Amino acid sequence: MAQPKKDSDSKKKRSEQILEAAAELLGERGYDGVSAQDIADRAGVNKALVFYYWGSKSELFDRVLERYYAAHRDALKDAFSTQGTRRERARRVVDAYLDFIEEHRNYPRLVQQQLAGGGTHREAIERHLTPFFEWTVELLKEIAPQQGPLAARHFYLSISGIVTAYFTYAPALQDGWDGDPMSDRALAERREHVHWVVDTLLVSLADEGPRV
Repeated sequence: MAQPKKDSDSKKKRSEQILEAAAELLGERGYDGVSAQDIADRAGVNKALVFYYWGSKSELFDRVLERYYAAHRDALKDAFSTQGTRRERARRVVDAYLDFIEEHRNYPRLVQQQLAGGGTHREAIERHLTPFFEWTVELLKEIAPQQGPLAARHFYLSISGIVTAYFTYAPALQDGWDGDPMSDRALAERREHVHWVVDTLLVSLADEGPRV
């Protein structure tokens, strides 16, 4: 007998509530700092429902990561595949990346916690990062050497750091900042800075020419 649509919708909504609560808490406190009870409390459900819908905290965390990287991949895929000059394409990629991180500010910290602490989900993170790395190499293949300090792999890490580190460190510098570093004005200013950095890197790299 088919499940009534109303019951199905209700269960789906409840499982999404739990997933959203887990995403928020894991980003705020890290994997080891969150319990199933914490997630249940944030979602406004009984603790047993966390396990009913998601099996375990580990499975729930896997789903949080999967959802994050799926959205991350979708946000950047179109930007990487667009036509135009290298500078135009690079700007579109950076803007798509900034847009995504502004909407998912806790995730860079969550990923950093797992990588720095040797978390059990490191393999999943590595698997999801590979496409972004390969796209960057493809974007820069005509002007970046395969090896050495100007290799595309370094630019991938440098640009990722430029984008994500702001959301990790700027809030801690609020007392010495000119206003709220997370305000719309400050984020727009930061975007201009990132544009300048990327433009400068591309110009310098093109001037250097590819070196094997």
